Amino acid sequence: MTSGEYGRASQEERHAALSAQLEESPAPGLLAYVDNEAAGWVGFGPRERMGRLVRSRTIPKLDDLPVWAITCFTVRVGYRRQGIARALLDGVIAYAREQAAPALEAYPVDTAGRRIHGTAAYVGTAGMFERAGFRRVVETDARSDHLPRWLMRLELA
Repeated sequence: MTSGEYGRASQEERHAALSAQLEESPAPGLLAYVDNEAAGWVGFGPRERMGRLVRSRTIPKLDDLPVWAITCFTVRVGYRRQGIARALLDGVIAYAREQAAPALEAYPVDTAGRRIHGTAAYVGTAGMFERAGFRRVVETDARSDHLPRWLMRLELA
């Protein structure tokens, strides 16, 4: 849904859209559990299915490669700074390889080594993606907490 469609949708319509998304392949995200407790989430999927990303004026489309985009992380309070986001990222990489995705893209914030508020880090940090093998391709016009976000890519094929 677009932001406008989401705003106009009833709760029942939103739930139906989410249920439909959960039936899609590939999965729209992964959950991390610690001791049978949900600790985190990462959202991802084929870039062309993500309307807000396709329409983005701040994050460019590089080429026609059917990449999967990693769009957001959520780690619950009490589980942060324990490597949950990195474990989720490793899970996405493994899952994307199993599903024969040609490449992964992400649009993380470049913190320049500083700690930032968790709400600004929902897209992940450039350093985390670099440690996982992603390369910086282009600085985008998007910002989180006034810091630049990079388009980063990991070739899988």
